[in-house]
Amino acid sequence: MAEIKLSEMRDLTRIERIGAHSHIRGLGLDSSLEARASSEGMVGQPAARKAAGVIVKMVQEGKIAGRAVLLAGQPGTGKTAIAMGMAKSLGQETPFAMLAGSELFSLEMSKTEALMQAFRKAIGVRIKEETEIIEGEVVEVQIDRPAVAGAASKTGKLTLKTTDMETVYDLGAKMIEALVKEKVQSGDVIAIDKASGKITKLGRSFARSRDYDAMGPHTKFVQCPDGELQKRKEVMHCVTLHEIDVINSRTQGFLALFAGDTGEIRSEVREQIDTKVTEWREEGKAEIVPGVLFIDEVHILDIECFSFLNRALENDMAPILVVATNRGITSIRGTNYRSPHGIPIDFLDRLLIISTQPYTPEDIRKILDIRCQEEDVEMYEDAKLLLTKIGEETSLRYAINLITSAALACQKRKGKIVELEDISRVYELFYDVKRSTQYLMEYQSEFMFSEVPPVEGVEDEFNAMVS
Repeated sequence: MAEIKLSEMRDLTRIERIGAHSHIRGLGLDSSLEARASSEGMVGQPAARKAAGVIVKMVQEGKIAGRAVLLAGQPGTGKTAIAMGMAKSLGQETPFAMLAGSELFSLEMSKTEALMQAFRKAIGVRIKEETEIIEGEVVEVQIDRPAVAGAASKTGKLTLKTTDMETVYDLGAKMIEALVKEKVQSGDVIAIDKASGKITKLGRSFARSRDYDAMGPHTKFVQCPDGELQKRKEVMHCVTLHEIDVINSRTQGFLALFAGDTGEIRSEVREQIDTKVTEWREEGKAEIVPGVLFIDEVHILDIECFSFLNRALENDMAPILVVATNRGITSIRGTNYRSPHGIPIDFLDRLLIISTQPYTPEDIRKILDIRCQEEDVEMYEDAKLLLTKIGEETSLRYAINLITSAALACQKRKGKIVELEDISRVYELFYDVKRSTQYLMEYQSEFMFSEVPPVEGVEDEFNAMVS
């Protein structure tokens, strides 16, 4: 009988994709908002990072709304990285919505509706709710399983105690299932939500810390709760205004959030929700958390979008708007006028402008070191020096793209550490923009439509690109 070879199976939950900015952990600032040389994946751009840190502080204070910031700089100078660093610094509680300018023109809804939905995604509502919980240390768990299959369902008893009292609870099938799922045993401190029956394991009791000679690194010891077993606790729920809009505008309720296509939402629904949220704020049941809306490639937006943004920023419930562009003086889409960054002057006047500068050779070297570590690629020093030189002469993005390619070339020759010859090999295989443009200029007569006479100034532009 032929031996059947089973292919190796990998745990999909443990596979993490490495993205262009997956190494960013924050803005890399100290407590006084001074930029560290290399920290949290961020390198260089000290002035831009410090300015972004000030914006983050403004957002965390939550008192300033409707401000707009422009990240302007050449391609490959870290504009999106700074935006990602801002998102990481703000944490999970503050809403951060990202949008590319081109997305507005590819959605099956009006541009202004897409922008409004993006605005609402960047505004959070923190809702306070009081709930009854049972909190105590587990003394004993008894589960009676029926001897005969098909007999009555499982029953059991749970004994909980605090420093003041001890009580025995009868358990039904659902509670037993929840206890088994959470692996609750005697000595655990647990909290049970009375409304939903959800069980949360808070940790192990200090009194049972000597039960075992060795404990896992994730074992947390807590004090046995005092007072009564049943308590009222304030719970905070964080949702965005857009999620509330979707739930109230669709017949399927909150399930519409998972459908993907939310479609256009009527303004009447939004007005009613805003009125209700305002009532909750006055009653102290909720508070508004202004977040950040980041729009990349803002020069793609047309004059109608800029007009909408001008009006939307004047709303008292507007988030902090951060936009980024790599364009110089260019035409405003939808008009014949030219302006800095392709943004109308009246909107540009509202923006705090953060400028990013080209990276120095030292910065490029540090970034390449970080990317090698992120992509788990070992490389000799001379290979890193060559890669840094390539990054200086071509672009940082091209140099970063060569890291994985060189690692694959190294694997091909059965090597473990990337050498100089691997970098040279992939440099010859993959062209950068300058070499590709030069090749086009040399062989343009062999490409299609070469019979069209050259337009004046085009050749000068090609020469400028190559130089």
